[in-house]
Amino acid sequence: MKTYKHNMVFTGHKSFIILVLLGLITCLSGWSYINDSIETGPYQLVYPANFGNRINVPDDNQTTKQGVYLGRLLFYEKKLSANNTLSCASCHQQDKAFTDGKAFSEGVDHVLTTRNSMSLVNLLWARKFFWDGRAGSLEDQAITPMTNPHEMGQSLEISVKKISNTVTYPALFKLVYGDETITSDRICKAISQFERTLISCNSRYDQYLSNAYQPARQELNGMNLFMNGPNPEKGIRGANCAHCHGGAKTYKELFHNNGLDSIPKDAGIEALTGLAADRGRFKVPTLRNIALTAPYMHDGRFKTLNEVVDHYSDHLKESEALSTFLRGESNDIGGKTLHLRPEEKKDIIAFLDMLTDSTFINDPRFSDPNKIASKQKSKTNSK
Repeated sequence: MKTYKHNMVFTGHKSFIILVLLGLITCLSGWSYINDSIETGPYQLVYPANFGNRINVPDDNQTTKQGVYLGRLLFYEKKLSANNTLSCASCHQQDKAFTDGKAFSEGVDHVLTTRNSMSLVNLLWARKFFWDGRAGSLEDQAITPMTNPHEMGQSLEISVKKISNTVTYPALFKLVYGDETITSDRICKAISQFERTLISCNSRYDQYLSNAYQPARQELNGMNLFMNGPNPEKGIRGANCAHCHGGAKTYKELFHNNGLDSIPKDAGIEALTGLAADRGRFKVPTLRNIALTAPYMHDGRFKTLNEVVDHYSDHLKESEALSTFLRGESNDIGGKTLHLRPEEKKDIIAFLDMLTDSTFINDPRFSDPNKIASKQKSKTNSK
């Protein structure tokens, strides 16, 4: 009996050692796989010269290939939500130019957000984020949707614990940051690195600017209307869109009251500044891929581009905070509205359609890596 017990103890001890060794081998081989399969080094952010070099990359979060890879995984990671059902990508879907097609998004508690999900595109040049510009960096911006109880609804502390308890993430964080420590700061930085790579620059408009595309007559007419302000005394017709959406990137980092309401329900940046002149002012969004990002405005009130163009042409609401460049603009001498003709509205929308970048919405570098892995696994199993 004594010998039997001794052998049992020895056998159990030996089994334990074997299990530990197997675990170490598995971890080491997993680390080797991660280390060998992921490109490392500086990430080259490629964009046209006419986009300008006033980019916004923090000194303490330089963009690397391994950082972008980790950020992409985290962007699509549902463990960052309270019920493991939502990720950043839930409200920012690639096929919709990283919007979600809804006026307001539904959070983990099934409560709707108060503002429309903005398109995540060409963020490399942005310095203010959210409709009211309350975040000064992508890193700061990432915190809000993850922790807001009506969005992903989970504290950063819990997110850190959940990510730390996975098989793959500790090794990935070591590859990016030098050690396996997972922190909320590192999570936000990695997601921001990925988001800075979401560059859209291959629409027909971009091709036109590089002399690689000749617009149709309707597109050219729409472009001219878009770029010009009206001057009826000189016979110049225009829609004055470029005041806010000019330049190759089709936006300027401005905040405007664009006449949606005489008495805005949403105060916009007035809630931050306390200035009455800021009432109903919101960040000017990019028009990149605008045909894919309906509904429109901060509250998603307009379902189509036709409604948007009609608003600017004929339905601006007067208020003390209405942006000055919208006051008194008309294609008619003495007119009180912009008053675009029906065919001019169609021409403008034809130009807006030129801003769709099919390369961007289909770029595999921005897609859900889990779906790619699943497809590859299915192909392997079918062989």
